[in-house]
Amino acid sequence: MEGNKMLTIKDLHAKVGDKEILKGINLNVKEGEIHAIMGPNGSGKSTLSSVLAGRDTFEVTEGEVIMDGKNLLELTPEERSWAGVFLGFQYPIEIPGVSNVNFMKSAVNEHRKQKGLEPLTSAQFLKLMREKMAIVGMDSSFSSRGVNVGFSGGEKKRNEIFQMAMLEPRLAILDETDSGLDVDALRIVATGVNNLKRPDNAFIVITHYQRLLDYIVPDVVHILYKGRIIKTAGKELALEVEQRGYDWLING
Repeated sequence: MEGNKMLTIKDLHAKVGDKEILKGINLNVKEGEIHAIMGPNGSGKSTLSSVLAGRDTFEVTEGEVIMDGKNLLELTPEERSWAGVFLGFQYPIEIPGVSNVNFMKSAVNEHRKQKGLEPLTSAQFLKLMREKMAIVGMDSSFSSRGVNVGFSGGEKKRNEIFQMAMLEPRLAILDETDSGLDVDALRIVATGVNNLKRPDNAFIVITHYQRLLDYIVPDVVHILYKGRIIKTAGKELALEVEQRGYDWLING
């Protein structure tokens, strides 16, 4: 059974300075779906994720992004987060002096406040945190460490998937989350995503490599090139790109 439409991107254009990077993106995402966006370097993949998350580096010049009836482009990054958008960065930042447990408790309770819910007690929060840490195979010692401080690349990515598990977003956007990961870390991240997939949420996985899609099976694959989606198909498209590269699509 098909899910309800969650996200609609219509004729989205965005630029940095005088350089137009997104040149008319059209994309529909339904509940319960995993969409993979692939494409060569410089095609606009990370720009798209940044625009969806509300980073002000980019100026949207045309188009609309509607999620659950709300115009995301009119919302601040915080409001987008409260609306259920989560962005996993290619290079997660470190936050010295702030422990994972305090960071996540503040974030979770702020989300609950926006939904009119009571904050979790310390006991409730720790129980939830232990459950979610188990999903991503995270050691409990991570909770007292500073956010991403001294973490390896794989640990940072695992921490991001843990944050996603805690916040339970409607739409999770993972921007090249496989960047720099070894196979074990890749498998852990993918297992976390697969365990967190529900009939009422959705994922946009932005990746340069097909290897991530060995572990996360997408429902739809889009190829982005020079700011436009030039081909959309099922998971078999990712395998074809792996075997043939992008040239056959670009020059075809």
